[in-house]
Amino acid sequence: MAHTNDTISDMLTRIRNATLARKDAVTLPSTKMTRNIARVLTEEGFVEGFEEADARLGKDIVLSLKYKGKHRKPIITKLQRVSRPGLRVYKNRKDLPRVLGGIGIAIISTSSGIMTDRDARRSGIGGEVLCYVY
Repeated sequence: MAHTNDTISDMLTRIRNATLARKDAVTLPSTKMTRNIARVLTEEGFVEGFEEADARLGKDIVLSLKYKGKHRKPIITKLQRVSRPGLRVYKNRKDLPRVLGGIGIAIISTSSGIMTDRDARRSGIGGEVLCYVY
């Protein structure tokens, strides 16, 4: 498996491709960051859940994807990377983005861990805007 520098972009791309292919689950390399993002996606109801599986190299996360209706419309319609290794995007609590008027979420990396823009606002902290999900 190719090793990427940007595990978050890699994760979002894999989820995007898996939902387009209507897969039930997608396997990602497990890092602290991908586990935390998977946790937020699960808590926010964008995915069914995730579990860790032993892979040949380290651990993997198996993320169970979620669809609605008999035509299996993906719950996640868009995953957009905001902060990248080449261009980090930081926002203080007052400037945290609202995604689609609050329908979507922004996943923020804060000093208190990975959380949604809502939780960061509630905690009164800003951080690095990792991605938008809706």
